[in-house]
Amino acid sequence: MLKSYKTEIYPTAKQKQIIHRTIGVCRFVYNFYLAHNKEIYEKEERFVSGYAFSVWLNNVYLPQNPAFLWIREVSSKSVKQSIMHADRAFRNFFHHKSGFPNWKKKSNSDVKMHFFKNDSKNIIACERHRIKLPTLGWMRLKEKGYLPTNSKTHIIKSGTVSMKAGRYYVSVLVEETEPEKPILNLFGIGIDLGIKDFAICSNGKTYQNINKTVRIRKLEKSLKRQQRKLSRKYESLKKSTNNLKGEATRQNIQKQRLKVQRFYHRLDCIRTDSINKVISELVKTKPAWITLENLNIRGMMKNRHLAKAIAQQKFFAFRIKLQAKCKAYGIELRLVDRIYTCPACGYTADRDFNASLNLRDCQTYQVA
Repeated sequence: MLKSYKTEIYPTAKQKQIIHRTIGVCRFVYNFYLAHNKEIYEKEERFVSGYAFSVWLNNVYLPQNPAFLWIREVSSKSVKQSIMHADRAFRNFFHHKSGFPNWKKKSNSDVKMHFFKNDSKNIIACERHRIKLPTLGWMRLKEKGYLPTNSKTHIIKSGTVSMKAGRYYVSVLVEETEPEKPILNLFGIGIDLGIKDFAICSNGKTYQNINKTVRIRKLEKSLKRQQRKLSRKYESLKKSTNNLKGEATRQNIQKQRLKVQRFYHRLDCIRTDSINKVISELVKTKPAWITLENLNIRGMMKNRHLAKAIAQQKFFAFRIKLQAKCKAYGIELRLVDRIYTCPACGYTADRDFNASLNLRDCQTYQVA
C-alpha cells in the first residue's frame, strides 16, 4: 500500500535558495504553458498536451531563446511535473469538471518542488533526524522519528517540498506493507456536525468548537491588529513620493505580509490538529460503522451570516480525513442523504423539515 507522510524541515541557506529557484521556475513554466495553449487554441483551435509542450520547450523554444536557459538550471523532473499538472487542469476544464485553469501567483500559489526515486537500485535515504533528497542533499527534520527509516520495508517513491508562511515542509509517498486491520466492535457511531459544538456523537461525547476557545480568539484579535498594520503600510506606499522611501516601504510590506501569513497558518494548524484529534479518538473506539449526514457545504457557504463560521469548522476536511482513517481501519463510513424517505409508505421530505413536523405533532410537551 502507499501512504503519505508530511513533516516540517530545516533547510540551510543554500537549500532554501534551490527551493525558491525551483518553485519560481515551476510557476513560470506552468503559466507559460497556459498562455501558450491559449494562444494556439485561439489561432488553430487545437489543444497542446503537456508532453508535446515539454518537447517543444526543450527542443525548439529554449535553443532559439538563450535568455530563458535558466529554466534548465533546476530539476527537470519538477518542471515536467508542473507541466503535467497544468495539462490535468486543462483536461478537467474540457471535461467540465472545473473552471479554466488559474494563473499561479508568486504571492499566493501552491506550487511545489517535486522529486522522484530515480531507479530500482537507488533509494531515497531517510534517518531518524534527517532525509536525503535529490538535488538538495541531507536535510534536517523537525519531527524526529516520524518518517519511516527502514528502506527494506518502507520505500520512499516520490515526494514534494513546499513552502508556506516562511516554513518548509516535505511530503513523501511511501510504499509499505498493509497492516492487519483490527477487530471491530458490534456497535456504530452517529455524528452530527454543527456550529455551536463541532460534533455531537451518539455515544454521548460532545466535541467543542475550537474557534470559541480563548486561544483562538486571542490569535484572531492579534491577526486583526497585524492586518491593520499591513493596511497602513499600503496607504503609506501610495502617499510616498520619494523613491527611496517607497522602496523601504515595499520591503516593510513584505515583512508585514509574512507576519500575517504566519498568523493564518498558525490558526489553520490549530484547527486541523483539533479535527485530527477528534477523528483519532472516534476511530480508536473501533466501531463497526460511522454515520455522517451528507451536508451541502457549498450551499451552506452561501449564507453570508454563517459562511465564516462554517469555513472555520472545516467540515469537508473532517469528512475527507475521517474517510481515509476509516478505510485504514476497515470501518464502514455511511453518508445519510439530506432527504428523508419513509421505508413504510415512501413519504419523502427534507430531513430538517421532517424534524420540524415531528416537533409540531409532539404529544409530550410543557407550556412555556
